[in-house]
Amino acid sequence: MQGQIPYTVLHWHPEKASEHGGDRMNLRNCKSCGKIFNYVPGLPPICPACKQELENKFKEVKLYIREHKGVSITEVAEACNVDPHQIKQWLRDDRLEVTDDSPLLLNCEGCGARIRSGRFCDKCKASMTNSFNSIVNSHKAAQTPQTNGKKSESKMRFLDN
Repeated sequence: MQGQIPYTVLHWHPEKASEHGGDRMNLRNCKSCGKIFNYVPGLPPICPACKQELENKFKEVKLYIREHKGVSITEVAEACNVDPHQIKQWLRDDRLEVTDDSPLLLNCEGCGARIRSGRFCDKCKASMTNSFNSIVNSHKAAQTPQTNGKKSESKMRFLDN
């Protein structure tokens, strides 16, 4: 075997996957280039190479906007060779913000108010935060044992079946 490179043939046995923690790899095709990559749920369905390329484009757009104050989305898209929808997505993601004097504004997804970036206006954000906090607090209150002034002791018992 001298001079030859040893190799291993791998086989996947679906019936044994549960023995080893299940099928943990989530392979998908990249939405941009079509290559297969290990997808992480909750993140955009693009491969690491395309994600890096998109991040480089974002930096280019950001620099262009700094150097050309008051520029429109269309101008930025043409100058930087970026899809206008991607620029709008960066606005929704709070990565970019339109200026006060811009004719372009976004609509709050909660009430429809005009906003400069993100998905929700300050009023809707505050309302959602308050709603979330009240749900969390009511859940905590429901889980707190009522002792009626007695000393709480942990006890165990058998359950008869």
